[in-house]
Amino acid sequence: MMMEVYPVTIENHTFTAVTVKLPHTNLLVISNEVGYVMCGALDVKLLTEKLADRPIVAGRAVGVKTINDLKEASLDSVTDYAKSYGWQPGMKVKEALLRIAQ
Repeated sequence: MMMEVYPVTIENHTFTAVTVKLPHTNLLVISNEVGYVMCGALDVKLLTEKLADRPIVAGRAVGVKTINDLKEASLDSVTDYAKSYGWQPGMKVKEALLRIAQ
């Protein structure tokens, strides 16, 4: 297993990108202090139902293989708390991240 952590910039805002190379797949995350977007491995239903008491701002994009793919993708699903930042399924990941930019 190999893990890479590095900064990624979207319109002059810096986020943290994490890639974990696993057998036959990659785990991908772009985050900041407010929230994160992740590849299809993210279980949004679990976050929404089992951890509803936590203000988790998170979204999932599917079919992505690289951090660049993730940045360019659209959200497949989002947590209820992410909706308070205007996140919604179908929204571009870049737009969602800019809504939580610090």
